[in-house]
Amino acid sequence: MIPRLGILCGGRSGEHEVSLRSAAGIYHAVDRSRFQPLLVGITKEGSWQAGSAEDLLLEAHDPAKIRLRPEWPSVLPSGAQGRLELRPQTGTEKALVLDVVLPIIHGTDGEDGALQGLLRMFGVPFVGADVLGSSIGMDKDVMKRLMAYADLPVARFAAFTSAEDAHAAFPRLSQELGLPLFVKPSALGSSVGVSKARTEAEFREAVRAALTFDEKVMVEASVPGRELEVSVLGNRHSRRWPPRASRVGEIIPRHEFYSYAAKYLDDNGAELKIPASLAEGVERRVQELALRAFHTLECDGMARVDFFFLPDGRLMLNEINTLPGFTPISMYPKLWEASGVSYSALVTQLVELALERHERRTRLLRDFHPA
Repeated sequence: MIPRLGILCGGRSGEHEVSLRSAAGIYHAVDRSRFQPLLVGITKEGSWQAGSAEDLLLEAHDPAKIRLRPEWPSVLPSGAQGRLELRPQTGTEKALVLDVVLPIIHGTDGEDGALQGLLRMFGVPFVGADVLGSSIGMDKDVMKRLMAYADLPVARFAAFTSAEDAHAAFPRLSQELGLPLFVKPSALGSSVGVSKARTEAEFREAVRAALTFDEKVMVEASVPGRELEVSVLGNRHSRRWPPRASRVGEIIPRHEFYSYAAKYLDDNGAELKIPASLAEGVERRVQELALRAFHTLECDGMARVDFFFLPDGRLMLNEINTLPGFTPISMYPKLWEASGVSYSALVTQLVELALERHERRTRLLRDFHPA
């Protein structure tokens, strides 16, 4: 019997629509000879739904209007013998059973370890970083502190949990980090809530905006350099599929910076160069640093690692994204296509990695009986 793959998307996150677009791309790319796909959507109110992409998604071709069908019946998730069951709340229909899950919920409660913990409790195999790697990768403050501790090159930064503390620190930050400053929610992605502040007034407004999305705000120095990205695929403890890095791509924003609008709403918001035009040896350095970051931050499955390439030849790690955008035009799959792995083959490889990790974890002892 062909295993059923649940593609979990949506969620109570500022990146809800991006997640739906990623899920639609994955759903249509699944190799039906290997896996039977089922779209599992979580609404902005937290209800779970299940069906085909055609059933669940409305305005699927419009990134600004894509949404889950509001009147679709909801289901209740539960775990059973290493599988995820979705039980209808009404009627007498049988539960839908998922053998493996590909969570593609970007942002809050989907990428930060919360969902991964739930799936671990259900005992179901799932794609991507585990609880710890997801939590670290989502919190930019913790991520950068760990990268700095591992002697990985990162830009200067500071983090605050109150607007008052951030405002009071502006004179020091503007002197030590320079202007302009980038201000962003610490635990969010897709450039949601990110602002560029050149003055104290802009800084105050940027802090206010960031704290509407998260309880911690990151303030970072502006880094004048080319924006490079590389994709990583593999499991840290796998002998068959250890982590490897793709070709390196470059993003050339046509907006002031690579904002949410430039990424998802404006078809001409940025130019993507794949592979990037780099001097000999630079691509290898990017790939090596990306793999070091992947291991340092306890990642598995997939990650996209973002860099700045400075005019003096230095590389600066910007961040790691453990559940990167996965539309057919997103950088993560496009970089692997440039490296010889098709979109469909990439989905298959990620599911295989999930199954491999789950099988390895099931061999760990759960009972301890002291002598």
